[in-house]
Amino acid sequence: MSTTVGITVYGCAPDEGRLFDSLAPAHGVSPTMTPEPVSEENAELAHGDRCISVSHKTPISNETLLALKKVGIRYISTRSVGFDHIDVDFAATIGITVGNVSYSPDSVADYTMMLMLMAARQAKAMVRRTDAHDYRPATTRGRELRDLTVGVVGTGRIGMAVIDRLRGFGCDVLAYDIRPRPATAGIEHVDLDTLVERSDIVTLHAPLSEESHHLLDRRRIDRMRSGAYVVNTGRGGLVETPALVAALEEGRLGGAALDVIEGEEGIFYADLRGREIPNGWLARLQEMPNVLVSPHIAYFTDHALMDTVENSIVNCREFESRFPHV
Repeated sequence: MSTTVGITVYGCAPDEGRLFDSLAPAHGVSPTMTPEPVSEENAELAHGDRCISVSHKTPISNETLLALKKVGIRYISTRSVGFDHIDVDFAATIGITVGNVSYSPDSVADYTMMLMLMAARQAKAMVRRTDAHDYRPATTRGRELRDLTVGVVGTGRIGMAVIDRLRGFGCDVLAYDIRPRPATAGIEHVDLDTLVERSDIVTLHAPLSEESHHLLDRRRIDRMRSGAYVVNTGRGGLVETPALVAALEEGRLGGAALDVIEGEEGIFYADLRGREIPNGWLARLQEMPNVLVSPHIAYFTDHALMDTVENSIVNCREFESRFPHV
């Protein structure tokens, strides 16, 4: 009979906590939850456990990893697909394994389609005018997706879910991935330079790594079609932000829809009403009528949360089963 595994859940929101409480017993896991993000100062909360679950919202310093190792942590399950908030290589050198989770790609894919449609139909400017009781239509008409070519950068689970949705709109689709992928019927796979040159919308779904950092850099932004749109629901670091801002301010691009941005840490997920935004590029982007910004919430659905919590529990249970004495 398997023993119950204890895990400490850091950065646990109330809705996550309710799911941990309801799902953990069936997997033989007993969670201890705290709303505070993991830090060097509160690593001691995990004493007695070997596994923790962490949020993606706060970077985890190497000092924190060392503190976790000291109290006996051997496995970290991040409740996210990406690892860019953790130095995974450093963790491995001190004997801590880091695992991620998968969740329904539909959450981000649906949100991506919403952003594309809002950008192409100038939704932000329309809402601003309507909120000010100006009910006149814009001087420039919106565009229909079936008339556009969409370039999908990153053809993993989310990128392919976006492509599936784009087929229904009847638009031409180009695809690029850093790693070779199997051919997809009806989709033209091209190199990245060709994709940015031929696309009316470039949508980003690649993971962030040294290789993909500033994948959409100044040179590629300068090669984009006049009036094209950038949609980013991947990671902020995929885009060279100053180059994007310059292209938008100069009118070379038609707009952008960004769920992520460089330097979002400490800003997104915080209430900064009445305070100065400590990111000048973000402040400039938000002033533009043709730029939509949302605070890294494309994944934020009930279905994705269920997947995330359950898979984080399973990760910890499986680690304990495979490495009971590590």
